[in-house]
Order: sequence, then structure tokens, then C-alpha cells
Amino acid sequence: MRIFEGLENVGQIKNPVVTIGTFDGVHIGHQKIIQQLILEANKIDGESVLITFHPHPRLVLFPDNHNLQLLQTQAEKLQTLAENGLENVIILPFSKEFAQLSALDFVKTILYKSLRARKIIIGYDHQFGNDRKGNIDFLIAHANDFNYDVIEIPAEEINEVNVSSTKIRTALQDGSVEIANAFLNKPFELSGTVIKGEQLGRTIGFPTANLYLNDSTKLIPANGVYAVSVLLHRDEKRYNGMMNIGFRPTVSEGLKQSIEINIFDFQGDLYDSNLKVSLYKRIRKEKKFVNLASLKSQLSKDEAVIRSYFTTFSKH
Repeated sequence: MRIFEGLENVGQIKNPVVTIGTFDGVHIGHQKIIQQLILEANKIDGESVLITFHPHPRLVLFPDNHNLQLLQTQAEKLQTLAENGLENVIILPFSKEFAQLSALDFVKTILYKSLRARKIIIGYDHQFGNDRKGNIDFLIAHANDFNYDVIEIPAEEINEVNVSSTKIRTALQDGSVEIANAFLNKPFELSGTVIKGEQLGRTIGFPTANLYLNDSTKLIPANGVYAVSVLLHRDEKRYNGMMNIGFRPTVSEGLKQSIEINIFDFQGDLYDSNLKVSLYKRIRKEKKFVNLASLKSQLSKDEAVIRSYFTTFSKH
């Protein structure tokens, strides 16, 4: 997959078949749109193209109240788009100046002059341009002027996209990772860097890697203990493990949320390492124990449950 930062060199894309959107999560609804893009591109010996924006428009337009909880970081999104067979992504830098671009100028300068789009696939409710006139009717009205065809994404598919995004966020906030994963068609992921913690885990036989997320807008699922697999980027090896999201009420005053991972069958120093954590199942909520001995006993049970889960999981 080719990634274009801005409009430079996009003219080299052959017979572009284009859609526009943020595509956060690249879930099953988005995947259907990508499949349609690829199908339509193949009909005209063309290439599939997603036009998206970075940073997220809400970060720019509402910097103090964006309330963003994204399902994916930019890097995660690009990887998932590539996995789904998309050929080209054009990332337009979003700014307050860009937000002033009218719908007509967007079509004329980006879709026509820069890209020479042949087909545009868009939903009935999609709007663009600072005047919000950029919608399917607008595109159809100007199709002959700028030499493209318009293909509408059916309303039921648009609703599926919207419902999927909402359902994924709700499921993750409830700790229902398996529901979220079904909509994403892959495990939900957290990516970050290992930072130094209080090193308490190693004193009770469960050393943990404290994960610092690389993107503050990333959605963090409900507190609790999760069955996870961990990709260690430095050696590209994957390990099973258990992860706790929460405020560590047994050993701290519970003021700061942390993400801690105990990686099974791993020994070594992980500080400053980059990890990608895939979440499979929440096995219990976070709770406060009367003492460290009780916590250690529960962690042993958690480990047994999760090892059993992965043994069963691998057989399917």
C-alpha cells in the first residue's frame, strides 16, 4: 500500500476509485467499503484510494473539547488498511485553513486537478467542505463537469458502519472485548512503550511491563484483567500474557490509571521497548484485596485461567 502525505505525486495513481473518511477502527463496515472500492477499481484497471485526514478534524476544530476516544492510532489504522488490500491512502493535513475549503474547491483541486478521480464511492449522509454542501447530490450534480462517476453506498451499509463504531466503543468501555473484536474482525490493540514502574510485581512473582500509550486519544477499555498476546517489536516475537488496566487499589491510593502486563514465559529487560498488545477476553473486573498474599493468590488463578483460555483458543 502506498501512503501519500498530502497531494504531491498523487497523479501517478492509475484510474483512481476514491472514498473519503476517517475510517477509525477499519471495522467490518469499513472493510465492506474497501472491498467495493477494490471491485470497482478492477473493473476499470484502476486503483483503490482512501482520502483521510490527520490530525483528526475534531482535534483541530475543538482543541479544548474534542472528547476523542479513537479505536486506532494512525499507525494501527494504516496497517489494517494495508491488510485489507487497499492500494493507496492519501493523508491530507487537516488545519483550520483546510477546514475553510469549500466543497467545490475540494472537488476541483483535490478530486479533479490533483487526483483525476474516475469513480467516487460515498454514503448518502457524507458531507465535506466548510459549507457542508459536499454530499452525494453535490457530487452527482458536478460529475459531468469533472469527469467522474458516483457510486452510492447503500443506507443500510452506512448504518452498519455507524452502528459498528458505536457498538465497538460501548463494548470496550464495558470490557466486552470479544464483541468489539467481532466487529473489528481482529483483536483490539494497544501500542506503547514500556516505562519504569514501582517494580512491585516482581516481589510477588509477577513482574509486569508498564505500558505508556503512544497516543493520548486512544480509547482505553474498561478496568480489569485481560487475556492478551504481546508482540515485542525488537525481536518480532509474540508471547501470551495477562494485562491489568486500572488503579491498582491494593497497592496504591488509586489516583493514576496504569496498564501493566505480565508476559508469560519471558525473561529479560523490557524498558523502552515498543509493544503491541492484542486483547482477547476480560476475565474479571479490577478489585481491591486485603493484602499482597491475597493478590498473589488471585494472580495465580488469573494466570491459570488465561493459560487455559489460550490452550483452548489455539485448538479452534
